[in-house]
Amino acid sequence: MSLPTDRMMLLSVINTKLRDYYKNLDELCDDLNEDKNEIINKLKEIDYSYDEKLNRFV
Repeated sequence: MSLPTDRMMLLSVINTKLRDYYKNLDELCDDLNEDKNEIINKLKEIDYSYDEKLNRFV
């Protein structure tokens, strides 16, 4: 699966997948073969950061 390039769409897709399928960001990235730091940095550009306790970007 290819993740969206639009930051807001990426946020939506990642948070939905975290909520519905994965217990944490590491598991999502491993399963989808995605670079964790790349996702974090892209979402940081729109002022979102990963909250481990909530398991979502806020």
